[in-house]
Amino acid sequence: MPQLYPYDREAAVLYAHQWAYGRNPRFYDYEHLGGDCTNFASQCIYAGSGVMNFTPVYGWYYIDANRKAPAWTGVPYLYNFLTRDNPSVGPLAETCGLEDLLPGDLIQLSFKGEEYQHSPIVVSVGNPAAPENVLIAAHSYDADYRPLSTYEYRKIRFLHITGVMHP
Repeated sequence: MPQLYPYDREAAVLYAHQWAYGRNPRFYDYEHLGGDCTNFASQCIYAGSGVMNFTPVYGWYYIDANRKAPAWTGVPYLYNFLTRDNPSVGPLAETCGLEDLLPGDLIQLSFKGEEYQHSPIVVSVGNPAAPENVLIAAHSYDADYRPLSTYEYRKIRFLHITGVMHP
C-alpha cells in the first residue's frame, strides 16, 4: 500500500530556477511540438517528489522523448493525474484558491477561455496573496520570477501539491 510523504517544495523551486531559461539535457525539449511548459512543470514536480508512476497511459513518467505518459507533457492530463481519486504512486494535488498557493505548486492558464494551455510553477508567494505577488517559472514563455499578473488569461486554476505517494 503506497504511503503519503511530504513534497520537497524547495527542491522543486531550485530546479525551476536552475532550468527556467535553459533545457536539462536529460529531457527532450518539446518547444517546437506544441510547447515545453508541462514537460518543464513535470520536471520541477519530479525534483520535489522523486518518484514517477509508470502505469501505462494513466501514469506520470518520462523515459525518453517517445516513451512518456501523456500526463508528463499534456496540460489536461497532468491535471487529471495530480487530482486523481484513487491514490497511486506519484505526487497528489488538489485545486485551491490563490491564497492557498505555496512555492512548488502549479498554476494552469487558459488563454482563450476554453482548454487550459499553460502550466507555470509557483516560485514565490508574497503577502498579500495576489496575482502581482505570485511569481512563476515556466517554459514555452520562458520565465523566472515572472508575476502572474503579467499574463493575459481567460481562465485560471491553482493546484496545491499535498504530498507524494511512494510505494
